[in-house]
Amino acid sequence: MLRRRLNRLLGRDERRVDSRTVYVGRRSSPDSEGFIPSKFCDNRIVSSKYTVWNFLPKNLFEQFRRIANFYFLIIFLVQVIVDTPTSPVTSGLPLFFVITVTAIKQGYEDWLRHKADNEVNKYPVTVLENGQRIRKESEKIKVGDVVEVEEDETFPCDLILLKSSRDDDTCFVTTASLDGESNHKTHYTVPDTEKNLESLSATIECEQPQPDLYKFVGRMHICKNNQEPIVRSLGPENLLLKGATLKNTQKICGVAVYTGMETKMALNYQGKSQKRSVVEKSINAFLLVYLCILVSKALVCTTLKYVWQSKAGQDEPWYNEKTQRERDTNLYLKMFTDFLSFMVLFNFIIPVSMYVTVEMQKFLGSFFITWDKDFFDNEIKEGALVNTSDLNEELGQVEYVFTDKTGTLTQNNMEFIECCIDGFQYKHRDAGSELDGFCVTDGPVNKLQQKAGREKEELFLRALCLCHTVQVKESSEKFPDQTDGLNDQVDGLSDQVDGLGIDGELSQPQEQGGFIASSPDEIALVKGAMRYGFTFLGLESKTMKILNRSNDIERYELLHVLNFDPVRRRMSVIVRSSSGDTLLFCKGADSSIFPRVRQEEVERIRMHVERNATEGYRTLCVAYKLLSAGEYAQADAGLREARLALQDREEKLMAVYNQVETGMSLIGATAVEDRLQEEAAETMEALQGAGMKVWVLTGDKMETAKSTCYACRLFQKNTELLELTVRTLEDEVRRREEKLHDLLVEYHKKAVQDAPPVKAGVTRSWSSTSQDYGFIVDGASLSMILNSSPDSSNSRYKNLFLQICQNSTAVLCCRMAPLQKAQIVKMVKNSKGSPITLSIGDGANDVSMILEAHVGIGIKGKEGRQAVRNSDYAIPKLKHLRKLLLVHGHLYYVRIAHLVQYFFYKNLCFILPQFLYQFFCGYSQQPLYDAAYLTMYNICFTSMPILAYSLLEQHICIEVLLDNATLYREIAKNAMLRWRPFLYWTVLGLFHGLLFFFGVWYLFCNPALQDNGQVFGNWSYGTIVFTVLVFTVTLKLALDTRHWTWINHFVIWGSLAFYVFFSFFWGGIIWPFLRQQRLYFVFANMLSSVSAWLVIILLILLSLLPEILLVVFRKPRGPHLRQMKQRLPSSGTSTIFMLSQTASSHSFSWTD
Repeated sequence: MLRRRLNRLLGRDERRVDSRTVYVGRRSSPDSEGFIPSKFCDNRIVSSKYTVWNFLPKNLFEQFRRIANFYFLIIFLVQVIVDTPTSPVTSGLPLFFVITVTAIKQGYEDWLRHKADNEVNKYPVTVLENGQRIRKESEKIKVGDVVEVEEDETFPCDLILLKSSRDDDTCFVTTASLDGESNHKTHYTVPDTEKNLESLSATIECEQPQPDLYKFVGRMHICKNNQEPIVRSLGPENLLLKGATLKNTQKICGVAVYTGMETKMALNYQGKSQKRSVVEKSINAFLLVYLCILVSKALVCTTLKYVWQSKAGQDEPWYNEKTQRERDTNLYLKMFTDFLSFMVLFNFIIPVSMYVTVEMQKFLGSFFITWDKDFFDNEIKEGALVNTSDLNEELGQVEYVFTDKTGTLTQNNMEFIECCIDGFQYKHRDAGSELDGFCVTDGPVNKLQQKAGREKEELFLRALCLCHTVQVKESSEKFPDQTDGLNDQVDGLSDQVDGLGIDGELSQPQEQGGFIASSPDEIALVKGAMRYGFTFLGLESKTMKILNRSNDIERYELLHVLNFDPVRRRMSVIVRSSSGDTLLFCKGADSSIFPRVRQEEVERIRMHVERNATEGYRTLCVAYKLLSAGEYAQADAGLREARLALQDREEKLMAVYNQVETGMSLIGATAVEDRLQEEAAETMEALQGAGMKVWVLTGDKMETAKSTCYACRLFQKNTELLELTVRTLEDEVRRREEKLHDLLVEYHKKAVQDAPPVKAGVTRSWSSTSQDYGFIVDGASLSMILNSSPDSSNSRYKNLFLQICQNSTAVLCCRMAPLQKAQIVKMVKNSKGSPITLSIGDGANDVSMILEAHVGIGIKGKEGRQAVRNSDYAIPKLKHLRKLLLVHGHLYYVRIAHLVQYFFYKNLCFILPQFLYQFFCGYSQQPLYDAAYLTMYNICFTSMPILAYSLLEQHICIEVLLDNATLYREIAKNAMLRWRPFLYWTVLGLFHGLLFFFGVWYLFCNPALQDNGQVFGNWSYGTIVFTVLVFTVTLKLALDTRHWTWINHFVIWGSLAFYVFFSFFWGGIIWPFLRQQRLYFVFANMLSSVSAWLVIILLILLSLLPEILLVVFRKPRGPHLRQMKQRLPSSGTSTIFMLSQTASSHSFSWTD
């Protein structure tokens, strides 16, 4: 290892940095005897964070990086080192509790990861060594080993496919565990490899490991009988990824190229950037305020102590003389230690246990989303998934929703609707209609039954049958044991429209199997061709077979596939017919096909494409080109050379693709319908009603996306559309930049400057007086806005654009690249006010915007599970977003906001009497409460009721929250954690703290509080104050509870009972390990006094009376009066409501 690093440092290992050489079977080739093979990592997967040896130091280091934990550690050390008034146990035990609970949680999670790793690493696999099949543990596979995998097994590492049991040297794979795509993908063996792998002598040169699942570059040198090695290119189609599963193939053999933590699956398990909720930021701000209060208290007490001691006789009274060591201590050092002592005495105002309570609330609360039966989808048999529990409350603060279109707003379930051939429209009727369907033209020739020429029709249908990557699934008779689990992956042929013969007679499909494809579009188009008499029969040994209208089988040799990619937005195939003609068929988006065909052909098709897009259909254009022998030879040589390149292979292939796909002839276009998701319109309407701005970000055409927005009610009939696209920027006189500037200024004046002011919290779409605006922008225009140079006048573009967007009721961004989606989200996220953003999508192209937004939601759709894996939350359907935000988000936010404010309030009530007590004890740092009470207050006496409240509270019942989206606005913009509510809770804490202390002080004005005339001491004083404190803060929470369950009753009354029991128990026994027992029989003695009972009850009632009166006499305000009457959940009611309305029509139940 050291030698390799030195080699790299000295520049002697440059070749291996860029690529790696793998010897198949770990046998070196004859021409490289002197070469020492590189050492690669083993096949162990390590997803765990800790080991037995490093768990303690590593976990402690990570926990003490948190400011609160580090602060309490410092306080604990001060208590140990400096002579402080309280025992180190008082701060050490709560800190130990927090650290221990967190360590146990993280240790358990890591143990589960270790367990999962061992299952993978110890899995038995078959390796071929010296002609023998040897069973090994997966972790013992090395790079270069030839591994055998049987059907339904997962690949133990990244393999290059060398041999398949199928006749056509292919195998089928599902990658559900990698990207969630349940369809079958076809992979190919490397050409010219030996059937007998024992005699195979070959080396593989490939790129170093990288995480892109869909990219692989390499080449294989095959040595045969001392001849010149044959070089074959390797691509993603030859690479079988770890975690994928072999399907529909008996067995395969492959050579390991990437193992263990260098496999693509392992490289994709990188941690996402940490997202912080707005609540966490509020907690930090409040902590700073309370830290300032703490320092102020310590400074005031330290100052007053020395002012008081400066008076004669106060510094050293006769009954408390100083030692010589105390007299010799430096004054400033003594002042500093006194300051630290006061800091320790008052440090409980900072709630350390709040962090662990918040963490437990988030962790346990996330299960309610997973358990919600409304999120269960019967179609995929799955419910919601929570990947990140840290953002539960953020779901209640969303201001902007960015949604994908295909698969999110729509079902991604494609159905062939119609096609256009040579300018003539073909609409399919029922199976009994004529051969070519119902033909209409909306072109220049307006005749109902006019059709394109038969030759053009058949050329178009052949293009649909040949230009794709669809595979035909074998019938169940051939593989009777392989049909399980294929219902999701295979689109059966049995439910298709039957193929029609030349005379209108029914012709049977080849077999009742099914189609396998990586995209639903392709299956829809192949089915569409079947409707018009052309059936794709499958691919065998590079030969594609078609059953034509005459029931004759046509054969085409597949020469090259020019794969689809999102940049080109098209795909092509080069085939050779049985007559020897070489044809290129190409299909793709109109924007990528039209510039590459003869322009006179475009006009005949364009109006059909635009009309279909306006109706909401997905359109594709189809073109072809007859290649001469010279053109094909040049293309073939260019493709082979580009595919063998290790460096810049993608760019070189793109150049060849662009060169070949020019000068084509346009044949026609297709229209495929992608239906709206269930309840998509109602969901979008509810989100807008809740005050959220919805933006649709899609790569689709503007017309298609616009019609989808109308169908989803994002655009209404009265919505004025402001369009900023390439079409509106076209101007023969002015440059595009000038036109862009003029349009932005015009739209800004219309939507921003001339628009009437909108009241806070009300979106314009709900205002009857003002005009609604919908803003449409495309990718090209967006590039001009975002990439404008900062030193020019164009720097204003971005601000103008953003203001127009923010003042529009809905925004549609079409023709967007994945990176542009993320740029849009980032731009809004970083705008003024830092609004909370949410992105929702279902495909790999949505991952960038999901990661960029504050909250990322993945939909378990048909475009794979990459979006789900990278999201914070995953739901089966778009309709579930409504309940996730309006109910779960709303409730989570209210619960945690109340938890945070309540924690600060109860700690202020706790410490304020301790501060006031210093004025009556000569600032001697005398504690008011016993050490046991100081330690147990936050851990035991008051922790469980607020945790139960923060998990179970429903201040408004779920049905009302769902029906009234406007209730979501009441908590918008962090309403419950602003400074005004924080000030209210702080004043309440001050009032209660003053009342507790001076109420008991007033009682102690009468010295004889017991029947025998004895007086109470200072520990009795503190115990009475503490008793009033515990009962008041607990009953305050009971008054705030609207939704009572048996758990609430158990923890609230149980906590009070536990306090009483503990006080009797702690003071009723002489504990041998205590040097001094301050509370011995204090609690029991205190309760023997009627005066103490009276004061405790009176002070509790006085503390809670203002709030009870406030709720009883306050009338509901605002437009939601009727909803306010329905806000109490059906399963219970609030204590205040019970006290104030005993004759109410609301039912009251003590059970959940």
